[in-house]
Amino acid sequence: MLHDALHLLHSPIAWILYFFCAFLMGLSKTGIQNVGSLAIPLFAFLFGAKESTGIVLILLAMSDLMSVIYYRKQLIWKEVLKLLPIALLGLLLALAVGKFIDDKAFKIIMASCILFGIGIMFWMEGVKDSHREMLSNGKWYAPIFGFIMGFSTMIGNAAGPALSVYLLSRKMDKFTFVATGAWFIMILNYIKIPLQVFIWENVTWAGLLLNLMAIPFIILGGITGIKVIKKLPEQNFKRIIQILVIISSILMFFF
Repeated sequence: MLHDALHLLHSPIAWILYFFCAFLMGLSKTGIQNVGSLAIPLFAFLFGAKESTGIVLILLAMSDLMSVIYYRKQLIWKEVLKLLPIALLGLLLALAVGKFIDDKAFKIIMASCILFGIGIMFWMEGVKDSHREMLSNGKWYAPIFGFIMGFSTMIGNAAGPALSVYLLSRKMDKFTFVATGAWFIMILNYIKIPLQVFIWENVTWAGLLLNLMAIPFIILGGITGIKVIKKLPEQNFKRIIQILVIISSILMFFF
């Protein structure tokens, strides 16, 4: 099993990229959400689009625990519960779609999910404040975003852009933003584990062993994220989130 894990990555550069991505995962969970989205196309490059989702999922599950423990008092449960039911429907649809498509189609859908989130982000930026508030308080708003997040998290662990757009529109402070997002994604990720083990069959013992090797880098990223978010001004935080969403989607088309 150790032999299989070590052969999942074929060069020193691949190992460096893998551990760097693990660091980004930790950083995204406790500090700058969506910096982890930069790792998604890199993982697809290292392992293949569909296979990478199984390896990334366990890394995310490890990172989620660190985040929710640290930010356990700052989330808004109402927002999590508002999104969750319809997100599960999106997740189940993606589960069915992902079972019957090849790796190339899977990659295209992953990139499309991220681009769709960007489109929503720019559209919301162009809407007047009064209209934006009216839209974000509409009955359709949370269900639509919940469905998009559920589908995109299952198809490529790519719910970050849509989640960021939704949470930014709710006018949360940066700590509540990180906490609420972390709890919502953690619930979805732990639901996904048995589905990917038994239906997609892309969570393996070799992959789990590879994940264990990355734990120190996840922790380092998490500690860095906690320090960064404390010092980062609120407006800069929002702008960085938006920039990272754009970069991560562009990378999908190159990797």
